[in-house]
Amino acid sequence: MSETSPPGEASMCGNLFPSAGGVPERWALSGPVIQRSYLSGGRMLPWDGPMREVHSPVCLAENGTIRQVKLGEYPLLGAPEALSVLAEAFAAFGNGRGKWPTMPVAGRIRAVADFLFAMREQREEVVKLLMWEIGKKQADAEKEFDRTCLYISDTLEAVKELDRAGSRFSISEGILAQIRRAPLGVTLSMGPFNYPLNETMTTLIPALVMGNTAVVKPAKHGVLLWGPLLAAFRDCFPPGVANVIYGKGSEIASPIMGSGKVSVLAFIGTSRVADALRQRHPQPHRLRCVLGTEAKNPAIVLPDADLSTAVSECVSGALSYNGQRCTALKIIFVHERVAQAFLSRFCEKVNALVPGMPWTDGVGVTPLPEPDKPGYLEELVKDAQEKGASVVNPGGGRHTATFFSPAVLYPVTEEMRAWHEEQFGPVVPVAVFRDLAEPLRYVEKSPYGQQVAIFGKDPDVVAKLIDGLVNQVCRVNVNSQCQRGPDTFPFTGRKDSAEGTLSVSDALRVFSIRTLVAAKENDFNKEIINDIVRGRKSGFLSTDFIL
Repeated sequence: MSETSPPGEASMCGNLFPSAGGVPERWALSGPVIQRSYLSGGRMLPWDGPMREVHSPVCLAENGTIRQVKLGEYPLLGAPEALSVLAEAFAAFGNGRGKWPTMPVAGRIRAVADFLFAMREQREEVVKLLMWEIGKKQADAEKEFDRTCLYISDTLEAVKELDRAGSRFSISEGILAQIRRAPLGVTLSMGPFNYPLNETMTTLIPALVMGNTAVVKPAKHGVLLWGPLLAAFRDCFPPGVANVIYGKGSEIASPIMGSGKVSVLAFIGTSRVADALRQRHPQPHRLRCVLGTEAKNPAIVLPDADLSTAVSECVSGALSYNGQRCTALKIIFVHERVAQAFLSRFCEKVNALVPGMPWTDGVGVTPLPEPDKPGYLEELVKDAQEKGASVVNPGGGRHTATFFSPAVLYPVTEEMRAWHEEQFGPVVPVAVFRDLAEPLRYVEKSPYGQQVAIFGKDPDVVAKLIDGLVNQVCRVNVNSQCQRGPDTFPFTGRKDSAEGTLSVSDALRVFSIRTLVAAKENDFNKEIINDIVRGRKSGFLSTDFIL
């Protein structure tokens, strides 16, 4: 196992980081994972150019120092390779005449089902890489993989239902027509590091099953886990339908967008990057965007809230996977009458979270994959302290190497960076309010509009809040944390938080467009259409009913 040495002394974190011999055998690495190929046009192409090293957030303690593990390497492709891969996807779509977009829906369903079967065989390896590469605890890594498989399975059932609805002809005003959904073209799919498998697949699989071709560019962190899946993509889809490339986004995604050959941008990341990519497209009116970007989801704890529920949900909502979720609670507003009681119980639960490695039993806080994140979080804490806030949980904000101990900041005010910035990490800003107009004003002024959580008992007050908030955010959670699931529910946002709606059924519509074949209702046209349908001469014009 190769290692690099970031600064930091083992004594600063006690027994947090294990020795090499302290890693459980099941999750131990035999050596660096060196990925030297990428998937293009149905072929695994070898790469002998520059590589990027991947360092795990998991560190090892050795001889009084902390050493960050070198996990592996992946190719750093350039613009020529990226455009070559794009050309394969563009050719496979063939302006809508390719094998994949013209394939009957049942054929595309079979291909995705085959992929799902092959993907499940890689569960152990993908879960291990999720743990080592992004510091996701074992239970959450397993949940991400299993939830992704369930999402794919549910998507296939939703496709069948959608196709059944389009299997009949409509007749109106002397015109007979069949209305179905058709693909859009080439999709560029770019997922986030915090859910590198799930969030990418929730856009990629709907895009593919609806007949689009795709180029996948994994997130900067969470790259190596795609290696075990490349053969499944290659073997289950026609050449050029599913392609996977690696490299810096600025060097490969920008030229891909600049080519004008991308019809759908499926991107989950920052709005700054999303805007830059969209602007690269020479014909933006032809580009459909499915975007998930920043969020600063607030919780509002009312004076009559059940504090046991509010504290439990807010701790989980703010600090699950170290707060590295777009749906995390990023700021908590607590009424002044219950502020001290809430804080006391909240800090007690925060400090009860077990720090450790992803495989540690009962672990609640793990190392952070972004190398600059601990320093950034320290800046937020110092800024708040300089402007009147305190870290109110004992030991909060201490950090070493890749680990940052959760910090609860109180009272946070508008002058502080933590009030405005999406921290995306284990810092929890808590603000106090006297009048409900204060948190409502925060939501209204915020550039983000994904979700909000309300904690209270009075139906009249909760109802009034709901009516004021549903036109500012896209999900109001009552006495529960913000979250994405279930995947059958719509997932989207207002303002700068999202564009396009995702759910098992919504995603199929996002990656397709309603198209119809129409003819005047006369005997001549009926005879032609009957001949086409009975002879199964068209994949589109069909009354086949998929079971």
